[in-house]
Amino acid sequence: MAAALAAVTGDLEVWRDVLASVLPRYTATTLVLVAVVGTSTAVIGTGTAWLVTVYRFPGARLLEIALALPLAFPAYVLAYAYTSFLDHSGPVQSLLRDVTGWGPRDYWFPEIRSIGGAAAMLTTVLYPYVYLLARASFRQQSSNAYLVARTLGRRPFAAFWRVALPMARPAIVGGVLLTIMETIADFGTVAFFNVDTFATGIYQAWFSLGDRAAAAQLALCLLSFALLIAGLERAQRGKVRTAGRGARFDAMERGRLRGARGWAATAFCAAPVIVGFVIPVVMLGSMALGSGQSLLDPRYRDLMLNSVMLASLAAVLTVSGAIVIGYRARTRPTRVSKGLVIGAGLGYAVPGGVIAVGLMVPFAALDNAIDAVMEARFGIDTGLLITGSIWLMVLAYMARFMAAALNAYDSGMATIPSHFDAIGRSLGQSGPRLLMRVHLPVARTSVMTALLIVFVDVMKELPATLILHPFNFQTLAVQAHRLAADERLNEAAVPSLALMAFGLIPVLILCRSIGREEPGRRAARMGAAVKPG
Repeated sequence: MAAALAAVTGDLEVWRDVLASVLPRYTATTLVLVAVVGTSTAVIGTGTAWLVTVYRFPGARLLEIALALPLAFPAYVLAYAYTSFLDHSGPVQSLLRDVTGWGPRDYWFPEIRSIGGAAAMLTTVLYPYVYLLARASFRQQSSNAYLVARTLGRRPFAAFWRVALPMARPAIVGGVLLTIMETIADFGTVAFFNVDTFATGIYQAWFSLGDRAAAAQLALCLLSFALLIAGLERAQRGKVRTAGRGARFDAMERGRLRGARGWAATAFCAAPVIVGFVIPVVMLGSMALGSGQSLLDPRYRDLMLNSVMLASLAAVLTVSGAIVIGYRARTRPTRVSKGLVIGAGLGYAVPGGVIAVGLMVPFAALDNAIDAVMEARFGIDTGLLITGSIWLMVLAYMARFMAAALNAYDSGMATIPSHFDAIGRSLGQSGPRLLMRVHLPVARTSVMTALLIVFVDVMKELPATLILHPFNFQTLAVQAHRLAADERLNEAAVPSLALMAFGLIPVLILCRSIGREEPGRRAARMGAAVKPG
């Protein structure tokens, strides 16, 4: 709301300049990224989900779990690793020159720092959203319709295309829309690759040009697009709920792929894991060892302490807010409660840079007003009480990740029958007592999951942190971005590895649940746990 107010009240001439100069370029680049990432994640996520769900081939069970691992990486960390891997002085081009004897100008090599490179990085870390939702949908489907198509003479691919894929389409489209929301919100990857999008434009207008009105106007454009995608994703989620598997459920019997077909399926499913997890871990590890730095150095201990403290504080406050909203929505399902749930759900669709601009504009004005009053009446210079502290960052994180916490909390509350509330009230447990003594003990695992999800998301959040962090307060994400921006990639690998390690925690929990999953059970819950909306 504040970003919209700043945009419409800004200088009309600035708005005309934005429309005439940068808006067409930002729009075209963002749309190209969205198209490429959306299409690529749909193909990779759906294809791998179908193979591991329906067929048995070498390594299928291991790959079914490992295909979620790239979720551990922020896209910008992957960008640092692959820039070092594919750059002119990297191992790939060095090996190519050693083998062929070519000189630096004797061959052409794809440029990683391009819109194609940014799309590849985003696709590599985002396809698991589509994979998990598609896999959940395929596992929910009964084999009856697919087998009927096969008995009518349809070949396996034709039966998949005409029967299984249409039934899974709502889940697949929902996953693709989630990847699109992440794509338009990404800042670290496109900024490092010098790709002009709305996210980089907001940051440049704010810091490089010092034009807050232009930044707010760009933020408003991006916000409109993000809310449109969020609306489409919410509609698709409604369709997923109606795409049931029917009264009779027969689990899909896995066919065996032998010979070349089996190894081709293994290669297709292993490639995203190798590209999205194995190579980045090896590259970042070797870069970190070559940097001569360690996470045990006092400098990095302070960065980790700041990051963990900030993420813990934001996680506790965000999950507390989600519990209050969820409890009210359950016990008092009024329009106000529904509005709170919808408002919290929209936060995840809004990019971090937009939230940061929307908060900075009014709170900077409030800071200035307080300082002017205190200076005039008491001769005290208060400085930046709000925008100069970490509390504005915490507020931005709460707005950004409230949906994640609420989604995880609601998944636990859904297992509690509504008549438990009535039983608790009849025993004198009403109001806060009902929450503390009935709801929270049962939903303890979901609350811990919500805390973990928000903690890791805050650790990895870059654009909001870059815009809002105080001058004397640094985090691992900011440090990694600044070192990479200075082309000190080996040094950037050290905080990047720490971010990957924190991101790996919820992914390992996710992989563990996949490993324990029975066919036809918990599939919908796994798909719903991918991302909030």
